[in-house]
Amino acid sequence: MQKKLVLLVLLIGAPALAQNKAFSLHAPETLVDSGLLDYALPRFSLKKGIRISLINGVADARLGTEGTPVFRRDDTVWHFDGQISPYTDTFLEWLLSDVGKRTIEAFEPESGSSFSADIGADDTPEVMELTGDAVLGAQISLKKCGRCHVVSEGNRMKAIGSSPSFALMRSFPDWLERFEAFYFLRPHAAFTQVTDVTDPFPDNLPSPIAPIEVTLDEIEAITAYVGSIAPADLGAPLQAGGAFQSP
Repeated sequence: MQKKLVLLVLLIGAPALAQNKAFSLHAPETLVDSGLLDYALPRFSLKKGIRISLINGVADARLGTEGTPVFRRDDTVWHFDGQISPYTDTFLEWLLSDVGKRTIEAFEPESGSSFSADIGADDTPEVMELTGDAVLGAQISLKKCGRCHVVSEGNRMKAIGSSPSFALMRSFPDWLERFEAFYFLRPHAAFTQVTDVTDPFPDNLPSPIAPIEVTLDEIEAITAYVGSIAPADLGAPLQAGGAFQSP
């Protein structure tokens, strides 16, 4: 009888857990009317178990003119931008993966041109110069970021499975901007203090976990380290146990 009760509780709780894996997305009317999102989003949700709600207002993520370029239609390049979270990052990873690209290009609109995942490349790419101490950055990353993220082989089995690895984030086109301003982005702002930059935590809103304290020089060193590591291969099959485990 006790086993039946436990099974019943698990069955009742499962839908609630699944519902928590979700985020909201805003897209311009022209993109919504094309039918692409009605075609692609259910396929993503079926694959990843993450529900995306299209809303006409402020959302967790946006498809528009800012952020990471993900696909194009004629001369219009659509970008993805949103709050950093395991779910929005999973969607971005999927859009940039071979599976996501094939899904986008397989869609046949009732009218107008097809979409393409080939967003092209700038003939004169910006040269990235990282001046921080990469060796120091590796040490700081393990000490201050390794409790959540897989930073290197040194903490592969000690991170949180739902947090993206450094190698995965290194593969994002906007990785440098993410690392340089990570302390402003959720959830880091709730527990990160940057010397001479961020304000102290209010007395009524203390850090929910042991706070991370870094300096701008340390952030520069971290970005230099991340710039030195090989990006994850987004086209490779994901390992079992979490979408953000380092391959």
